[in-house]
Amino acid sequence: MLLLAVAFIVAFVLLLYMVSPLISPKPLKLPGAHVVVTGGSSGIGKCIAIECYKQGAFITLIARDENKLLQTKKEIEKYSVNDKQVVLCISVDVSKDYEQVENVLKQAQEKLGPVDMLVNCAGTSVTGKFEDIEVNSFERLMAVNYLGSVYPSRAVIATMKERRMGRIVFVSSQAGQLGLFGYTAYSPTKFALRGLAEAMQMEVKPYNIYITVAYPPDTDTPGFAEESKTKPLETKLISETSSVCQAEQVARVIVKDAIQGNFNSSVGSDGYMLSILTSGMSPVTSITEGLQQVVCMGIFRIVGLFYLGSFDSIVRRCMMQREKSESTDKSE
Repeated sequence: MLLLAVAFIVAFVLLLYMVSPLISPKPLKLPGAHVVVTGGSSGIGKCIAIECYKQGAFITLIARDENKLLQTKKEIEKYSVNDKQVVLCISVDVSKDYEQVENVLKQAQEKLGPVDMLVNCAGTSVTGKFEDIEVNSFERLMAVNYLGSVYPSRAVIATMKERRMGRIVFVSSQAGQLGLFGYTAYSPTKFALRGLAEAMQMEVKPYNIYITVAYPPDTDTPGFAEESKTKPLETKLISETSSVCQAEQVARVIVKDAIQGNFNSSVGSDGYMLSILTSGMSPVTSITEGLQQVVCMGIFRIVGLFYLGSFDSIVRRCMMQREKSESTDKSE
């Protein structure tokens, strides 16, 4: 009887695996596609642009620094697969003026055609204890990390609906899945992208448009190096529990998931676990994905509790060391 039950479960899983591609989105073909990348002058954004260009896409890079854009353009063009490919650079702050963002994207579409995939990668970070972070930093991060993704998406969604196709990627962070010490200004802005993505996906799915939320871990980028300079000790010690990924690796995963129309995009074993744990009511792209979430949720919750206990221990230990040091300084 037990063997029969096991055989039934195995057969059921295999059936789901075979049926899954039939209900999954049709992959987006990148050769000849127009891909727009905000925050594309460095870091993950630049690597995503390179990865798409390698696959034959036309690229529009959007960032604030015109000099960096031009340098990145030259670097990307080294990876061309045919002489028709174009890299267009636009210098604009995507978080300040919606009308300006809308106008530059109209210009990009006039030159390179309708946007097939938009990758919202523009972002910034500030770390520090809640009471030490300037209030205007909370406002600035929400503008850049959240509205800086809303404005470009709003500018292209109507055309995507008319064409009944498209991909929109929101580059969040593992700090957008789990609130961590030192990220009180940063984490909420990345959590907000998840809510936006879920609501948008429900609206645009009937139009064959698929949203991807990427949750990269600590990644070796100029932004990460700058962020590390102001990290509290607790944040540094917590970050040491996971390894730092290369931007090229993260970019390959994000592009692959976006092409497939996957809602969640994560890197590594920790990323996979967090995506399962935080799946909640998020959309699934295949039956197999949903089954994995159901089966693994309980196990990963147990593992997650050990992680949380370890983080709490780090915070308490640092607090005790700091109080001891302050007490010693006063006594002297």
